[in-house]
Amino acid sequence: MTLRLGIVGAGGIASAYSQIIADCDRVEAVGVADIDPMAAKTMALALDTEPYDSHLALMEMAKPDAVIVCTPPNTHRSVTTDFLEAGVNVMCEKPLAMTTGDARAMLEVAASSSAILTMASKFRYVADVRAAREIAQSGVIGDLILIENTFASRVAMGERWNSQPEIAGGGVLIDNGTHSVDVIRYLMGPIDQVMAVEGRRVQGLDVEDTAQIFLKSKDGVRATVDLSWSVNKQRDWFIEIYGSGGTIQVGWQESRYRIGDDGEWISIGDGYDRDQALRDQVSNFAAAINGGEPLLINASDAIASVEVIEAAYRSMARDGWVPIEASVG
Repeated sequence: MTLRLGIVGAGGIASAYSQIIADCDRVEAVGVADIDPMAAKTMALALDTEPYDSHLALMEMAKPDAVIVCTPPNTHRSVTTDFLEAGVNVMCEKPLAMTTGDARAMLEVAASSSAILTMASKFRYVADVRAAREIAQSGVIGDLILIENTFASRVAMGERWNSQPEIAGGGVLIDNGTHSVDVIRYLMGPIDQVMAVEGRRVQGLDVEDTAQIFLKSKDGVRATVDLSWSVNKQRDWFIEIYGSGGTIQVGWQESRYRIGDDGEWISIGDGYDRDQALRDQVSNFAAAINGGEPLLINASDAIASVEVIEAAYRSMARDGWVPIEASVG
C-alpha cells in the first residue's frame, strides 16, 4: 500500500527528504506544512502537492497516513502528539525531544494510539554502518574494545536556531551528539555510563560549540565522541571500531576492515550516502506501518538517545561520570 505522507516543517532537512520522496514508490507526498507560507509553497511545488500554514491544517485537509516532523526540537512534543492522537503515524527528526520527560510523554501517547512513532536518525541507515555492525557482531575482529566517532567541522552557527537553547535544547551535544549516541548504541549495545566535557567556546554562542563524550556499555566496551562546530578534524573515517583482533573504519568516501594489525584492508562500501540513508529510513518507516518489517529505530532506541544526552549534560555540569537509567535497556 502506498503511504500518504505529509511533511511538517520546510527547512533544510525537509528539503533533503523532499529530494528522495519522489523516487520512493512506498510513499506519496500529500502536503507540506510550515508557519512560513512561502517555504511551504516552494517545497509543495517541488513535490507537486499542497502547502499548508500549520500542521493542524495539513492533518485536517490532507488526511495523511503518516508525517515526517522536521520542525525545531521545542515543537516536537506538541506537533507529534497532535498527530498521534489523531491516529497518524509519525517519524520525528532527532532529537526526539529536548527532555526525557517529553520523550516519555510522546511514547505514552503512541502506546495508547493506533499509530507508530519513530525517531529519524540517518546514520543508523547508512549501508556501511550496518555492514560494520554485522562484521563487528560476527566476531571477525575479535572482542569489541573501543569505538571512536567524529562529527567535527567548522560551521557558522550564530544565525541558526540549532544554537538557541530555548529552541534546540542545547548546542552541538544535543544536535550532532544525538546522531552519535544513537549510532554507538546500535554498534555496541546499551550504554551504562556517560561523561561529557565541553571545549572552549569559539563562536560566542549561548551553547557549547565543541564537546567530547565518553561512553561505557553494559558489556565494558568504551566509546569516545568528538563533536564540534568550530574545529575541523578532516578525518577520512567518522567511525572507527577496534576489536581484539582487528579494526573497522567507516568513512565519508569508503569503508573497510582488516584482521590483525598488518592484514590486508577489505572494502565494505563506498562511504556515507545521505540520500541512500534517508531513502532507506523512509522505506523502513513505510514498511513498518504496513506490517512488512520492524522499525530499525524503535521506542526503546528513541527514548534512550534522549536519556543519554540528558545525562551527558548533567555530567558536563558536574564534571564526572553519570549512570544511565535502567529504562534505556
